Amino acid sequence: MCGIVGVLARGQVNQVLFDSLTVLQHRGQDAAGIMTCHEGRFFLRKSNGLVRDVFRTRHMKRLVGTMGIGHVRYPTAGSASEAESQPFYVNSPYGIALAHNGNLTNADQLAEDLFKTDLRHINTNSDSEVLLNIFAHELGKQGLSLTPEDVFDAVRRVHRRCRGGYAAVAMISGHGLVAFRDPNGIRPVVFGRKADGQGGYDWMVASESVALDVAEYERVRDLAPGEALIITPDGELFTSQCADNARLTPCIFEHVYLARPDSIMDNINIYHARMRMGQKLAERIAALKSEHDIDVVMPIPDTSRTSALELAQHLGVTYREGFMKNRYIGRTFIMPGQTQRKKSVRQKLNAIELEFRDKVVLLVDDSIVRGTTCKQIIQMARDAGAKKVYFASAAPAVRYPNVYGIDMPAASELIAHDRTDEQVAELIGADWLVYQDLGDLIQACQEVNPEIDAFDCSVFNGEYVTGDIDAAYLAALEASRNDAAKLDDSPDDNEAIDMHNDD
Repeated sequence: MCGIVGVLARGQVNQVLFDSLTVLQHRGQDAAGIMTCHEGRFFLRKSNGLVRDVFRTRHMKRLVGTMGIGHVRYPTAGSASEAESQPFYVNSPYGIALAHNGNLTNADQLAEDLFKTDLRHINTNSDSEVLLNIFAHELGKQGLSLTPEDVFDAVRRVHRRCRGGYAAVAMISGHGLVAFRDPNGIRPVVFGRKADGQGGYDWMVASESVALDVAEYERVRDLAPGEALIITPDGELFTSQCADNARLTPCIFEHVYLARPDSIMDNINIYHARMRMGQKLAERIAALKSEHDIDVVMPIPDTSRTSALELAQHLGVTYREGFMKNRYIGRTFIMPGQTQRKKSVRQKLNAIELEFRDKVVLLVDDSIVRGTTCKQIIQMARDAGAKKVYFASAAPAVRYPNVYGIDMPAASELIAHDRTDEQVAELIGADWLVYQDLGDLIQACQEVNPEIDAFDCSVFNGEYVTGDIDAAYLAALEASRNDAAKLDDSPDDNEAIDMHNDD
């Protein structure tokens, strides 16, 4: 999971890129980068860390230009090397920079083809660098003169070669800003505009609409699956469908957990969808436990708050905030190593004893992935004096790994993998556990946008919409994503000297 943004404007774009990455920080807290283009030259700053730490005044002053792209990263497998932070760039053809959110499921084969057939060198283990070089190779077939249709032809060939879930934003020196989305529309991307004061528009492309809101850009629409756009240096917009048999099947976990509640994705208001999830979950609890003894409903901050409040209202049960959150601790399910995860939970949340003492508490979270976090939280509730602790997940049981750009762990590390709900409840220490029904989750999102007839629900049902995932692929993924592999991976393994990354 990553966040991307691209801007082409009349004035300097460094500040709006920085502001946009700041509001997309929830999509990646491992590394950040910005690259701008001025008079045909690229200017780059990227490093490991949060946006506020990576960019200082001296860096911002050097990021000159009226066109730029930015990226915040979570590493989806293997190394968290600084060399793999984005954007990436290549000098030939034209000079191209690219930032990418997602995962190419055939990245290894593509990397081999790039070396043997395309004669291009890949310097990291990042599939984003692979995607950039595929795009550059296909674009190089178009010749010196480059029209929007030439760019679209190159993207068409990219779609034919690449599989998986991906949303990308790129700059082509002298030719403009490009964005494209995978043929299944798995990963999100939206674009918007703002009057430039001279009769034209400034343009922005981003992972979530909240980035447009903060910069006061008008949301135009989401890119369709398989669609590409190019915005020329003079601000003219061109779009084209570049994929055969494109079908919108967005990742439903974006709506459950990843996206900010104030975002709109594929015309689904995330806040509204999470309200509906809470309503559906309340109906399920009422059906399973009609004579419930719940005294109070409490959310696990922050993403479950919307669903929990709606659930409490529909059950007619008191809603309380029982945990206070330290907002300077990152998301825990992606942290490598159980020891680090366990330590971070206690740093992240603190229980208010008064709200728990002698009560039957229903804790609500957006999902349960490893179970480590909720197990500790349940114990914190008991330590604070709760009489019973029930646990509700606004999402179904996560039983399968994600292959499209979310760093969910290996299948064996998912607590619900090959276990019943009762077994999971026992492992996390809950007196009772209830999951959202998958059909209800889909319906909650479709009620907000009925035009979407299918979602990628692979983490819940093991059905991968690209149709290319087999047991061998999942076994290799298991080897790269388990905790042992992450801890063994040295941050120096893939370090490279980036002469354009000015510290």
